[in-house]
Amino acid sequence: MIEIHDLHKAYDLPGGEVAEVLRGIDLVVPDRCITAVVGPSGSGKTTLSRCISLLDQPTAGSILVNGTDLSHLTGEALRRQRRAIGTIFQSSALLRRKTAAENVALPLRYLGVTEAGIRQRVEELLDSVGLPDKAHHYPGQLSGGQRQRIGIARALALGPQVLLSDEATSGLDPQATESILALLRQLKDQFSLSVILITHEMDVVRGTADQVAVLRQGRIVERGSVGELVADPASVTGGQLLPVAAPLSDDPELLQLEVRYAAGRPVPADWISRLCEALPVRV
Repeated sequence: MIEIHDLHKAYDLPGGEVAEVLRGIDLVVPDRCITAVVGPSGSGKTTLSRCISLLDQPTAGSILVNGTDLSHLTGEALRRQRRAIGTIFQSSALLRRKTAAENVALPLRYLGVTEAGIRQRVEELLDSVGLPDKAHHYPGQLSGGQRQRIGIARALALGPQVLLSDEATSGLDPQATESILALLRQLKDQFSLSVILITHEMDVVRGTADQVAVLRQGRIVERGSVGELVADPASVTGGQLLPVAAPLSDDPELLQLEVRYAAGRPVPADWISRLCEALPVRV
């Protein structure tokens, strides 16, 4: 579990001014749960991602993983505890001159794991992401989705409790995106992970997330499970999470009803009866 409490992040600007980017973020992600953090450009998503991955220290507040506060550690303590959080980057960030297996092995080599231990762990991880046959392929020989899978395997190398996905599906085609999202759903159960999805794509949220937090101007302005938000007629995010509307009907009468509905104009009170008459279905 990851718990973020009253998180603030500010940067010093020239002239002595201070830019406060995060303004009191509170977020809890249980084990085996995928939480999507969404918001427009400039809302603070990148800064929040950097704070969660411990690349930036927050100005105030705390980040706890399984009860341990990681937010204000430094030096060796920070390096040791950073293993609790694995990060998947947008571009996969693989080293081009190393094979898939060598890329996955990098964190393990840095940690000083034995060669036998590295081989076993890399084999397990490549199998977990469905690419056991790509161990000796270089990034240039892999598709975008396959490179991202290798990036996920590397993020899992040190056995983290939290997996942070920072726009990991951005730029992938729909089929590769769905494949990566299905993999994340599988891995969060397999390894009891708390998964945080930083994304701007509602399709990703709709098909993958258990809960959603909406970030705007450095604050979480809306949160809840996907089901709760969709069921709330007052929720803007819930409306955005509804499935995309089907194409308009070819039937003139139904088309008129659809256009009137989409335009917000009153729909006849007997619209269900009209639907039954126009189509050979029971409603």
